[in-house]
Amino acid sequence: MNGFKLNPEFVIRDEQSLRSLFDATHALALQKCQDSLGKHAQDFIRRSPFLCIGTQDLNGKADVSPRGDPAGFVKILDERTLVIPDRPGNNRLDTLVNILANPTVGLLFIIPGFDDTLRVNGRATLVKDADLLASMSVNDRAPKLAIVVEVSEVFMHCAKAFRRSHLWSPDHFQDRTTMPSLLKIILDETTGAPSDGNEMRKIDEDLEDEYKRTLY
Repeated sequence: MNGFKLNPEFVIRDEQSLRSLFDATHALALQKCQDSLGKHAQDFIRRSPFLCIGTQDLNGKADVSPRGDPAGFVKILDERTLVIPDRPGNNRLDTLVNILANPTVGLLFIIPGFDDTLRVNGRATLVKDADLLASMSVNDRAPKLAIVVEVSEVFMHCAKAFRRSHLWSPDHFQDRTTMPSLLKIILDETTGAPSDGNEMRKIDEDLEDEYKRTLY
């Protein structure tokens, strides 16, 4: 299969060309952007069990990572400061390494059942303050470090994407078993998955056991 090639005639190369395709921004869309966490933003964060954090390295290579915990897992230290615990993962450390190189981050807070979301932008710092980490313990396990975010921009994001995708509608849920398991996908694309179904099933079961042992 030949790789897709863009027709340069249709490439947008400057902001003026981009904005000419759209109507002017509604004044409220500009005014809604705040530089600190108001009472509603704080309430949203306390209700949220899930966020995505976007980072970039110095060369502009981007990454988005999901973070989840019981609702309210992100601590609000004050109206300009958030703290996100770093739980055990795969130890690639993509987000953390990016923050060391480029502290600018973007956060998207999501609440199950809510179609609107909260966006927070700011500068991140990695910290290992023992008292702070202890305050974010779950099942008596404190995180090894935390991400402190100095907030610079806060605003609510409208519901259109979630409405279009029917994200929370059970009628649109898909059957996970119609695709291979996580490990089979990874093995297929790397070293090769075992052809023996029982062996593959044992690998999947081992992953579930690991989740139970290492979630915190």
